[in-house]
Amino acid sequence: MNAILIDDEKHNLDNLRTMLQTYCPQVTVCATASDAETGKGLLYRYRPDLLFLDIQMPGQTGFDLLRSLPYRDFELIIVTAYDQYAIQAMRFAAVDYLLKPVDIDELQAAVDRATKQHKLKVQNQQLDNLMEVLRLQQAGEEQRIALPTARETRLVNVADIIHCESANNYTTFFLRTQERILVCKPIYEYEELLKPHGFLRCHQSHLVNKKWIKSWRKDVGDFLVLTNETELPVSRGKKEAVKQALNLM
Repeated sequence: MNAILIDDEKHNLDNLRTMLQTYCPQVTVCATASDAETGKGLLYRYRPDLLFLDIQMPGQTGFDLLRSLPYRDFELIIVTAYDQYAIQAMRFAAVDYLLKPVDIDELQAAVDRATKQHKLKVQNQQLDNLMEVLRLQQAGEEQRIALPTARETRLVNVADIIHCESANNYTTFFLRTQERILVCKPIYEYEELLKPHGFLRCHQSHLVNKKWIKSWRKDVGDFLVLTNETELPVSRGKKEAVKQALNLM
């Protein structure tokens, strides 16, 4: 794949180019830029398959560049040092990112994923998801999360998720519409994202949205009864934290 690198620090550009040449031979760097405006021109000129993009740059940020593009037909790997807001948005949108300083193994893994996505032609959907998530965050609207499945990436309102259940490295999302969405990611990756939206980890295998909890049943063990009559176990280690979150102390 042909790639363009955009970063305002020359040593970062040189380092990333060298790492790609050494460890990712399937990638050819066709151009680099140190600011968003120059990078935009290169994107029009080369129409690359892959873009490595820094976020924090003087003038226009990386997200400003993405918003200004009339097309987004390339794979995107964002390279960032510390912007927690950006990282949260990227996780919600299922877009790949690398933290500086870039780790070789993480770089190779990200390039491998980008290669597969390029072949499957799903990059436009993921980028559109990212821009939609950013737009909703800035507008203060209801948060949506991108869930990558085997066939597509679904944008789902967080409030519509009743609970999540894990099985090894897979997570199933149960929606209020009775639909189930299976994602090939472990549940702990979603616990961090969904916790600010009222989700509780009541068990090693279960993450639940507080708004859908109807009662706490004490029988042989402890269970949360949901409004759809689903019962989720409360593990001994999570019991006190769940009680506190539900104001049952």
